[in-house]
Amino acid sequence: MSESLPFGLSHVDAPLAERLRGGLADVEDALYAAVRSDYPFVTEASSHLVAAGGKRFRPLLALVASQYGDPAAPGVVPGAVIVELTHLATLYHDDVMDEAPLRRGAPSANARWDNTIAILTGDFLFARAADIAADLGPEIVRLLARTFERLCTGQILETVGPAEGQDPVEHHLDVLSGKTGSLIAAAGRIGAITSGAGPEVADRISAYGEKFGVAFQISDDLLDIASESAESGKTPGTDLREGVRTLPVLLALRGTDPEGARLRELLAGPLVDDDRHAEALGLLRASPAMVEARAELVRWAEDARSELASLPQGAMTDALSQMCDVVVDRSV
Repeated sequence: MSESLPFGLSHVDAPLAERLRGGLADVEDALYAAVRSDYPFVTEASSHLVAAGGKRFRPLLALVASQYGDPAAPGVVPGAVIVELTHLATLYHDDVMDEAPLRRGAPSANARWDNTIAILTGDFLFARAADIAADLGPEIVRLLARTFERLCTGQILETVGPAEGQDPVEHHLDVLSGKTGSLIAAAGRIGAITSGAGPEVADRISAYGEKFGVAFQISDDLLDIASESAESGKTPGTDLREGVRTLPVLLALRGTDPEGARLRELLAGPLVDDDRHAEALGLLRASPAMVEARAELVRWAEDARSELASLPQGAMTDALSQMCDVVVDRSV
């Protein structure tokens, strides 16, 4: 009965799956309520990506974390809504920076309207998240503010690139910790805090979430290269065409083998030409860099799983462990 859970969870304990499905339905209703405005156009723009769907992984993690305390506590669903609103807000801003025409298989807000509307809509969602957080107390407000800071810092670090002498791969992993890991860590911590699960549980799930978040993004980046269909809501090879240097690309660029010379030559320049892009994508898919990137994915997923050892064992911990399997398997 757990097949309808997001993120491919298929072996979750049946009572837990039922609670999670119910919680996600409540989150969905609360999301639509949160993006509603007195002004119809603002409601239309702010609900654009909510309606486009998505994995809802962050609220799912918050709900799983709440199982260590009281999942029916009044702050649990609003806490899960906060993390999804924050995630959605970053997507509006990311699409402007990336000039992305699509998001989740639908026209991005900047493509449907313009950059100004997309930026302001993202700001509107950040404001709504902060407003909800204020009702949950200063600990959640502070956590949200510090997560905002890390999200912005991660984006800035990605934009400016590695410092002179810094390993580009290590810099990239630091960026992933900030841009992706920090919000997933916050989701777990918020779920634990709002359910009254206690500081030790909150710390462990936060550490799990940070490491899982890096694995999650590496998995998405591998999918962008390896998938034949638009599994991630984007055309395969989109990052490659846009010059975004994800982990497989960085690993390929630092290679020295003669067999990879042509790939490095292509990756060093623009790939907007269809023929060059197709050649680079084919070479990258067959390169040792993909094997290395998958090994790095497994390492981060296993490091995340190791954080679960001190948590109470049961269906919720099993679900978190299963997520580590899913994030690895989905990129194969």
